[in-house]
Order: sequence, then C-alpha cells, then structure tokens
Amino acid sequence: MTTATVHTGHNGAWPGSAVPTQILALTARAVRPLRQPGMIFASLIEPLIILLLFGGVFQVLGSAPGFPAGVDYIDYLMPAVLVIATLTNGVNSGAALIRDLGNGMVTRLRATPIWLPSFLVARSFADSFRALSQLVLITVLATLTFGFSPPGGILGTAGAIAIAVLIGWTISWVFIMLAAVLRNGQVLTAITTVVTFPLMFASNAFVTADALPGWLEVVANVNPVSFAISTARDAALGTASFGQVLQTIGICVAAAAALATIAGRAFRRL
Repeated sequence: MTTATVHTGHNGAWPGSAVPTQILALTARAVRPLRQPGMIFASLIEPLIILLLFGGVFQVLGSAPGFPAGVDYIDYLMPAVLVIATLTNGVNSGAALIRDLGNGMVTRLRATPIWLPSFLVARSFADSFRALSQLVLITVLATLTFGFSPPGGILGTAGAIAIAVLIGWTISWVFIMLAAVLRNGQVLTAITTVVTFPLMFASNAFVTADALPGWLEVVANVNPVSFAISTARDAALGTASFGQVLQTIGICVAAAAALATIAGRAFRRL
C-alpha cells in the first residue's frame, strides 16, 4: 500500500491554494444561495415595482421640458432601473458581509491558509453575478411587457447592462468597505437608508435634470448616480461615445481599487 504525499511549504505548513482558486471557490459559495426561488423573487420585485409605477404612471413625463425628442419614456427609464437595481445589490454586499462576521464564517477562514481579502473579492464577484442575472431578467420582462426597444438595439442594451453591472460592482465595494470598517449591521442599515434614497431620487433617473426644481437640478448634476445613469442611458440610446464609456470604466476601476484597499486593511484587523 502506498502512502500519499502531502506537499507543504518550506516551514512545513500547508501553503494552501492559489488566490484565483480561493476567489473562485468562495464566489461559488456566495452564489449558491442566490439560486433559491425566494432570492430570485426578492431580487426582481423592487425593479419591477419601479417599472410598473414609473413606466405606467409617469408616461406623461415623456413630454416634460428637455426630454429627448423621439425617445419613448420606457427607453429613457429602463437604463435608470438597471443602475438602481445594482445599487440595491451593492447594499446587499455589505449586509452579507455583516452576516458572515456574525455567523463565524470569517473566524473559520482565519484558521485556513487563505489570503483574507479574497473573501471580499469573492463577495463582490458573487453580487455582480447576481446583478447580471437580475438585469437580464428585468430587461426581458421590460421588453415583453412595456415594449422596451431602445434605438441602440441589442448591442446598446447589452452595453447598458454591462455598464450597470460595472457600476454595481463599484457600489458593492462601497458597502463592503463600510461593513468591514463599521462591523455593525444597524449602523450600516441606517447609513444605507439615509444615502440611497437621496441618490436615487435626486438624480436624472425619472426625468431630465432640466425638469427638476432649481436646487434639485444642482444636486442631480453633481450626483454620481446621475453620471452612471447617463452613461448607461446613452449606451442604450446609441449615443454613448468611446471616451464617455472609457471614462466610466476608469472611474469605476479606480474607485473600486481604493475602496478594496481600505476594506482589505479593515478586514484583516477584524
């Protein structure tokens, strides 16, 4: 009978798997609960409510001053719904990390030869996968129910979804960082409530910034959510420039890198 050989590091300790393998395994763990019917329903209900309320009730806003000529309101609204849906996913990233801090998952990870920040990276990737699945389903439903058919066609719609997922990935790092620093679910929830609603409604999501009251127009013009929505909207409408998309990608990657650095340092001190 032969005896299996266990490869160890130079000091006799098991070196563990490579970082990409760790991230892949932890991402698969985080994605697994998202396949449950209840989670799928929960991830769809809020965007669908926004579509039903604003897509049906506020069609008249399509005639508001400054509204793009020849653009159906659903084609104008839908990219905003995509970005708003990823904002909700980002909030869930922080809440999920708080849960893992409380259920002992992080404590168990510390007993393994793992690069701890890989847990945070996996969390952001899992929520991005969830966002992508959610946005594809919402887009199909909007097309079948409301006749969503933007001038940018399938390519423009795919671009809007991709931009929304990238923005959602960056937003998830905001809340992962907050969760790692605060380590308190109640405080995180309070901050989320205070921040997300103004960002959502004080923007160009539902009407053009020009149609808002003076002070609110100023807020909407400096609101980062308005910038994100504009990029996704321009992609769907087929008017996005290469420079605009490149700028959005650069800002998202730079912001995510900075937030991930802060989150990683705070996470290692837990």
